[in-house]
Amino acid sequence: MTTPAGSGVGFGSVCWWGLSPALDLQAESPPVDPDSQADTAHKTPELDVLLLGSVDGRHLLRTLARAALWPRRRFNFYVLENNLEAVARHMLIFSLALEEPEKMGLRERSETFLEVWGNALLRPPVAAVVRAQAERLANLVPEPDRLAEQLPWLSLGALKFRERDALEAVFRFWSGGEKGPEAFPMSRLWDSRLRHYLGSRYDARRGVSDWDLRMKLHDRGAQVIHTQEFRRWRDTGVAFELRDPRAYHVPNRTLASGRLLSHRGERVAARGYWGDIATGPFVAFGIEADDQSLLRTSNGQPVKTAGEITQHNVTELFREVAAWGRQKAAQGDTDQEQPGGGPKPKPWTSAASARESFTVHFLPLGSAQTLHHKRCHQGRFQLLYVACGMVHLLGPELGACVAPGGNLVVELARYLVDLRPEQLQAFSARVEELARAAGFARQIGASPSETFARFCKSGDSVPGGLDPTVGSQPLPGEVLTRPLEVMSPPRADQVPAMESLSLSSQPQGSSAQMPLQGSLATPTESPAGNLESVSTPDQVPHP
Repeated sequence: MTTPAGSGVGFGSVCWWGLSPALDLQAESPPVDPDSQADTAHKTPELDVLLLGSVDGRHLLRTLARAALWPRRRFNFYVLENNLEAVARHMLIFSLALEEPEKMGLRERSETFLEVWGNALLRPPVAAVVRAQAERLANLVPEPDRLAEQLPWLSLGALKFRERDALEAVFRFWSGGEKGPEAFPMSRLWDSRLRHYLGSRYDARRGVSDWDLRMKLHDRGAQVIHTQEFRRWRDTGVAFELRDPRAYHVPNRTLASGRLLSHRGERVAARGYWGDIATGPFVAFGIEADDQSLLRTSNGQPVKTAGEITQHNVTELFREVAAWGRQKAAQGDTDQEQPGGGPKPKPWTSAASARESFTVHFLPLGSAQTLHHKRCHQGRFQLLYVACGMVHLLGPELGACVAPGGNLVVELARYLVDLRPEQLQAFSARVEELARAAGFARQIGASPSETFARFCKSGDSVPGGLDPTVGSQPLPGEVLTRPLEVMSPPRADQVPAMESLSLSSQPQGSSAQMPLQGSLATPTESPAGNLESVSTPDQVPHP
């Protein structure tokens, strides 16, 4: 509900970065008997993980970086998102992370990753990298053979053809098919959303950001986030300022997503920024570190900022992935003969080694409730991860996809600044109720956590005989009261603040319950990547 004090809902309807620290998924999964999960093709145990709403790939990268500390396994990551732009960002992020060192150095790679991942505005050199990578991916998506040859770690086979076409259109938009900042005026869109979020508090936005930081994020464990970097991100959308501030002026098109809006009684395709403007991208890599000296305090103040910790963690993440690849190349893989007595394979480079050891499978949008219909998914996954924005999908259908003894990890809403403490407690209670209905129980001996809820599935758990009202009760808190993909679009004069409208207040004649995946092409609709910007003054107001 929008009041004179603003909508009070900054979570957004599209999530671009995680709201919890990165996890090592091997540490979260149950122990696997090496003899029970043998992959006949690779002769190594497998770990199958299903992730709902992981959005930025941080858990996958953390798992690969820590793989050298565990017995050798092959990873199958099945990723399900609620919009194709998130799928495209996954592909772009992994393309950067696995780029050959000869093409892009470690420091350049980590800095490019940070700016693309968390900044609303980019430097021109970084924008050029995005355009080049997007052009490459746009050419690979419609050609499965070339895609499998150049990106063997990626599998798009489960996506529908119209989803692949829309995915290609997203990359075409990123590559600069529509020239100029007018195609995506990020600064204006950001300011418009901020004005709608704060309302009459806009003129006191610095005080509001300081309050949210000190009284909410700091109290919830994110003390390393500095006032200046948080205030800068709230004002401009630039979280990681690695160079001269004046160098950041190119809109980050990877943060754009499309919606169908109602304008003067007609459905109009529009592109805008519908993501987070309240918490920021600091939580994923910036509040925890393996090197505890980064978290040291002096006179009660952290020595390092969240931006500096994030840069260090991402750099070490990429370094460890490369080292893991070199270690695998040095193992006995090169000594194995090909079937039929063929020649031995050539030694891998570090990036190629990583590609041969994991596969990222992208699942069709909106398929969470139907995965269990396929025998290949029934009881397959040793680990299920559910983000806080996808908790409404947790039910017996997903429980049927988890193997007996498998684990469930649910991201809680700890770092959503718009939720009060009583709402956070109610959300945690609701998560436990949904997990229990899906056939899971609390892990015995698991350490208490306010960030993640951990459950396990017993061998005799049968998610049946459930109360039919279990799946229909609303989640607590105004932000998470309903699934993100059924949030109603805004009126034409409130384009940047669509998350503020409720279903009951939707104007007559608007596009009813337009899902995030509704931007896909249909026989009568344009694909998301080809959406025309709505730039009339009453749709995207000037600051």
